[in-house]
Amino acid sequence: MKRTIKDLVGLKGKVVLTRVDFNVPMDEGGKILDDTRIRNVIPTIKYLTERGARVVLLSHLGRPKKFDTKKSLYPVAIELMKLLECNVDFINAVIGTEVKRKIKDLKEGNVLLLENTRFYKEEDLCDMVFARELASYGDIFVNDAFGSAHRKNATGFALARVLPNAIGLLMEKEIANLSLAIKEPKRPFVAILGGAKVDTKIKVIEKFIEKADCLIIGGAMAYTFMVAKGEMVGISMIQEDKLEVAREILEKAEAKGKKILLPIDHVGISTSDRKEKIEKVDKLKGDLAGYDIGEKSIELFKNEIDNASQIFWNGPVGMFENPKFANGTRKIAEAVASSKAFTIVGGGDTVNAINTFKVADKIDFVSTGGGASMEFIEQGSLPCIDVIQQKII
Repeated sequence: MKRTIKDLVGLKGKVVLTRVDFNVPMDEGGKILDDTRIRNVIPTIKYLTERGARVVLLSHLGRPKKFDTKKSLYPVAIELMKLLECNVDFINAVIGTEVKRKIKDLKEGNVLLLENTRFYKEEDLCDMVFARELASYGDIFVNDAFGSAHRKNATGFALARVLPNAIGLLMEKEIANLSLAIKEPKRPFVAILGGAKVDTKIKVIEKFIEKADCLIIGGAMAYTFMVAKGEMVGISMIQEDKLEVAREILEKAEAKGKKILLPIDHVGISTSDRKEKIEKVDKLKGDLAGYDIGEKSIELFKNEIDNASQIFWNGPVGMFENPKFANGTRKIAEAVASSKAFTIVGGGDTVNAINTFKVADKIDFVSTGGGASMEFIEQGSLPCIDVIQQKII
């Protein structure tokens, strides 16, 4: 069992370098479009500040190659000022004399947010010199950034190798819920996987074949599996190089007596006569490309969802960001939300979907990690979790 912030004693006056995930969507003007990730770490920040810790927050935002004002965390600092009762300060650097001075002047129970860690190439390189310099400013390291825990970076992985450490309340919740879902699933256990590409989810599909009773596959990646079964998909997007893998997965599921459900009808676009025409069909033929599941598929999937005791969902079942193709994902979101099962939604676009369709508050556990959730399910842990000290019992 990993050490958590609840195991830390004597926090008063200590500088706690705290890795969080403030990689939030913003518009061109710097307005935060979804503050879910910020709100999720507030309990950890409050726990530390209420015990007199001097909290220094570290996070990345986007994938900048250099200093970029459009990727600054300053708007996040403004949001934190609204959400926290303590004083919140900001500095547009991560290391250096000014950062050291700011931290030295930081009072007990207050917060300092440092600039985007990815403004420094050393972050993604997991540079130990960079990490040791940053570590010299603090006393303890806390990691509450589950969404980036699958990446070996300087402020998540390397810092934990230098300082006494623990995980935050959000990370603790993520580990507990995802571990239980895989190690002790309630049955029947239904896994719903969507999205575009098969190759990013091969390992997690194989894991669910072992652990789940029924696997529902939607989204663009369903077309690769349909072709592997010998079905027509028109001109829908498929991954030719993954057809054999898809066949092997289907055969493995059949051998184990596990159910895999694929769409049985579709909402697609016909490009005949150079005019786009939306069609609802049972079979995708000719110049039709599928972009959503149809009503028959919704009912097929919903039947399994309604009878489940546990549901894990990652990936939309259609191109839901386009209102013309949002019906399938909306209906699945509503079915999962109204289910009596223990429900888990695994990060990324799926979180966006349940927020869009206003059912997030009816989901039992919403993971903050997209790729991190998937890798945790595959492997049972993540690099930035492995490096945290074990709790002394």
